[in-house]
Amino acid sequence: MTDASTTKTTSTTQRTPTTRANPAVEAESDSAPRGYRRILLKLSGEALLGDRQYGVDPAFCAFVARQLAEVHALGVQVGVVVGGGNIFRGMAAAAKGMDRATGDYIGMLATVMNGLALQDALEKAGIPTRVMTAIAMNEVAEPYIRRRAIRHLEKGRVAIFVAGTGNPYFTTDTAAALRAVEIHAEVLLKATKVDGVYDADPMTNPGAQRYARLGYADLLRDQLRVMDAAAVSLCMENDLPIVVFDINRADNITQVATGQPVGTRISNVDTAQHAAEERDHE
Repeated sequence: MTDASTTKTTSTTQRTPTTRANPAVEAESDSAPRGYRRILLKLSGEALLGDRQYGVDPAFCAFVARQLAEVHALGVQVGVVVGGGNIFRGMAAAAKGMDRATGDYIGMLATVMNGLALQDALEKAGIPTRVMTAIAMNEVAEPYIRRRAIRHLEKGRVAIFVAGTGNPYFTTDTAAALRAVEIHAEVLLKATKVDGVYDADPMTNPGAQRYARLGYADLLRDQLRVMDAAAVSLCMENDLPIVVFDINRADNITQVATGQPVGTRISNVDTAQHAAEERDHE
């Protein structure tokens, strides 16, 4: 299994990018949600590296667990999908000659290891947690059953979904979109290394502008590689908003879960109409 890279490409005049120097412009409209009852956090395997070159950083797991504990204390129901890129990437192995399906299955097993590490950190933070896997391994984790997953959430447990969809050729981003739709999450939180979607790579272009809001169609049309097309299409078909934000900033998970304007919100918005509304308010 693999994670879609967070590469930014071209912009259009219909969108309303905001610069990092002017965060006040990033405020959502009054109709934007101010908090969520049930969320799905997509956490990449690379994020779990922390300061390491390989494997899982327990300190970073504790950092994420602390924020999820704060969200949990607010009564928000939390599901998590983890990637496995810190341990193994199926697509990278396939590029070097390994059978793609075999590589993806190995990547699924990597996500199980990450899920168990995150479960340990959450339980040390006092949060009851269940790991649910799309590939049967009864001695390690529960099998993923949708109704059981929803029941765990209703009981106040954090549910960690591992092994992707259980099928090769699908990314963990797609798995996150699928699980979010299945458990009736109100938002998909996509944790990345940058604080949103930009019109250019902010690492190489100091003048890159960040978008406060985007439509699904913008990502698909301009191939903004925030998530793979299958994941974005699934969210679009089910009207599931996506929030792209920086996982490395303290308390960002809490802020996003409580509806604060962090990162970039992707939804079924008319970006041209939104731009006109902002001009009217100037």
